[in-house]
Amino acid sequence: MRVKLPRTLWLVQWHLIFVSLMILAVIFWIIGGVIDYMQNLYLVPLMVAAGVGIFAIILLLYQALTILTNQQQLLERISDGLALSKNMFEQISQGVKLSEAAKTIAYRDMDNQYLRASVMEKLHQQDYKATYAMIDAISQRSEYKALAEELKVAADNYRDSTEQGKINQIISYIEKLIDQFHWATASAQIEVLLKNYPDSEKAKSLHQKLTDKKEHRKRQLLAAWDEAVKRADTDRSLMVLKELDLYLTPSEGLALQEAASEVFKNKLHNLGVQFSLAVSEKRWTQALQTGHDIIRGFPNSRMAEEIRAKLATLRDLAKNRPQEAKS
Repeated sequence: MRVKLPRTLWLVQWHLIFVSLMILAVIFWIIGGVIDYMQNLYLVPLMVAAGVGIFAIILLLYQALTILTNQQQLLERISDGLALSKNMFEQISQGVKLSEAAKTIAYRDMDNQYLRASVMEKLHQQDYKATYAMIDAISQRSEYKALAEELKVAADNYRDSTEQGKINQIISYIEKLIDQFHWATASAQIEVLLKNYPDSEKAKSLHQKLTDKKEHRKRQLLAAWDEAVKRADTDRSLMVLKELDLYLTPSEGLALQEAASEVFKNKLHNLGVQFSLAVSEKRWTQALQTGHDIIRGFPNSRMAEEIRAKLATLRDLAKNRPQEAKS
């Protein structure tokens, strides 16, 4: 049984060779001081040691560059994952404003995305037993029967395909994820594909395609943001900014900070006007809802503090409003 040596052992080996040659050069130099015809012999191991040292430095630099590249890719995947999580949590937080029917549709869509991604991950790992078990479990829920049938067809096609057919199906799935802006999931799938099929040129090109599409989406959002700001469309500006924030670097975020602050200020002003009108017209339910919107959207503002202190009164007024209307 062969013992697998650590990947970094070659670094130690080169160091040992370099040190050995240097020691040999010193020995020859000492001998050369005693024996005249060997006085320049020490130059041979010295030059070889210099060559070995330069070569070892080049290898070290290459190794460092490889590590930095891998770390950068890892950070990008983590960033994409955090962005996806942030987006999902924001969708959940927005759920409190939705009707029950809308919540059901929104959450089902999120479930579909998660379930599809989970099944496809197992499928592309060629873990067919787990794949079909998951599909069977999904099919037990009536609201997911259509999804289960779709996934079963995809699994059957993948299982029965040739190797090139499997690669093409995975690439097609990844391209669909990219088109739907699911950057983190797409990036993870690309890594799995490259691990399983490192020689596939199509697979190698996917990283660049993801980067290009992501940059294109960023430019689209920047254009939409600029247009919304110019039209003073506060709601549209905030909606675009929420997604755009996932793409901006810290320096880009600072560049947009002033315009974003103005948008938030306008939004808070508009909500404040709505709240004041609702209170003055004794539309307590509307006032309570607007107050919650202000607290949720601008929790650190003075207006939010003032409304927070009056929430109990607003709740009582909203609760007693039908009785007031009768009297």
